[in-house]
Amino acid sequence: MRTTALAKTTARPWPRWLRRALQILPLYVILVPAAITTLIPIAYMYSLAFTPEAQTLRWPIRYIPENPTLDNFRRLLFEWELPVLRWLFNSVFVSTSVTLLVLFIASLTAYAFARLEFPGREPLFIAVLTTMMIPGQVTLIPTFIIMRELGWLDTYHALIWPAGAQAFGVFMLRQFFQTIPRELEEAAIIDGCSKFRIYWNIIVPLSRSAMVALAIFTFLGSWNDLFWPLIALNSAEMRTLPVGLTILNSEAYTQRGLTMAAAALTTTPVLLLYAVFQRQIVQGVMVSGLAGR
Repeated sequence: MRTTALAKTTARPWPRWLRRALQILPLYVILVPAAITTLIPIAYMYSLAFTPEAQTLRWPIRYIPENPTLDNFRRLLFEWELPVLRWLFNSVFVSTSVTLLVLFIASLTAYAFARLEFPGREPLFIAVLTTMMIPGQVTLIPTFIIMRELGWLDTYHALIWPAGAQAFGVFMLRQFFQTIPRELEEAAIIDGCSKFRIYWNIIVPLSRSAMVALAIFTFLGSWNDLFWPLIALNSAEMRTLPVGLTILNSEAYTQRGLTMAAAALTTTPVLLLYAVFQRQIVQGVMVSGLAGR
């Protein structure tokens, strides 16, 4: 009994770093296999993109090409019969335009819901949130008819303007705007600032993290959009990269190296955005989505 008590009193506690490691070890046990499973198809895509066409069907699969080449990208961008460079320009232009439009409209709307007092503000905001539960397929036919009557089908207008109204962006920015102290606005009003100047010079600069997060989400959503451009566009010159990728993957074009090169061209900007703005994405979601009143 005495020996056991003495051993307990003289036993040293585990180091803090070791306790911390044991706490996060189960998390790594789960996340590492999940990450590997996710990265394997991406690695195989890039491998085939740099593999000569004659070696794309070799078995077993080789993730490091024996004879890496840029021939697939050269043919895709400069020698291929399809306007891939135009598709790339269309994707960049449309995604950037949609992002700027959403930021402007959503921030103005969110500022009105967060700061301005007007009759029916809360019921109107609930109505805006309700639209988030409506599937996009429900509004597809009305949107298509409106675009047809306006003569905007097969143009940039059909891809940009319908995407400008996003309830998620309004909700996200409103939650963040409500965390900004009202004393700043009151001081600006005393100095003679208008409502729009308060919005532009105070609210927008203080909401940079939320705006960046919303911009990234909107850009990625527009960049990866396939369903609506496939319906609204007819000519090959107006297609975006995801729509053009469906052509390369059709029966008429069965060259896997070219298809994977196009897929890599479409995926790389998305991966770079996640890598560069990862902290802003997490910060924007945490602050904007959870800090509202």
